[in-house]
Amino acid sequence: MDIWHQICCCSCEQEEPENNPLLSEMLWYFDQLGKRKRAQATNLWNEPVDDTHMERDDDRELYNLLQNRARLHRGSEGYRRLSFDISAHRQIRRELKDRWRQILEVLGFSGEAHGLLDITSVASYSSLRQPLQARQLLAALADQTSLFDRHCSLPERYLFVLDRLLVLDVGDDFLSAARHYYPLEAEEGPPSEEEPPSQEATLVTLSPAPRGGEEEEEAAVMDEGSLLVKLIE
Repeated sequence: MDIWHQICCCSCEQEEPENNPLLSEMLWYFDQLGKRKRAQATNLWNEPVDDTHMERDDDRELYNLLQNRARLHRGSEGYRRLSFDISAHRQIRRELKDRWRQILEVLGFSGEAHGLLDITSVASYSSLRQPLQARQLLAALADQTSLFDRHCSLPERYLFVLDRLLVLDVGDDFLSAARHYYPLEAEEGPPSEEEPPSQEATLVTLSPAPRGGEEEEEAAVMDEGSLLVKLIE
């Protein structure tokens, strides 16, 4: 009987670590970290190093929409209205990222495009290898192509992408490809009747527009947006 008692006691002692508070806190931390990373990938913050999302007007607007929606009952009219606005912001950012991905694929970086475009809040300006050249290249893209909205400040997240491209010695190649596929005159006004628009210099494959069935997906992402608000607070 004593032997069986000792075996049972040993078995119980081995199960105790599962209820260890330190282990539970570590699991919770990594779970929250994963959710935060997914939220970053969903919202595509234009100023990734800004954890408050308050430095840029567009980031602050999206953050406030997420924060306001987190306070509403899911499925309410206000919740659905804010979800539509949030989807619009995200769609604009996805379309821009899609354009960069397409150019990278044209340059032969199909397998590396995701990694080159993956910028999170872990990024820091001190990590840039060629910051001056990257900023000059970003300004050239804004002045010589139609990649960006000319009425908004340039997204800083693409400064980090360009720095990676410069390290790979393909910065000038990217600029040339962007000039070809997204020429500046494409957004300056409607084409004249005498000169019909060329279809050869167009490369557009945008993310699908939000549909009615996307409300459930938006609701799921809402939990991550709510989590992001709590983590920041």
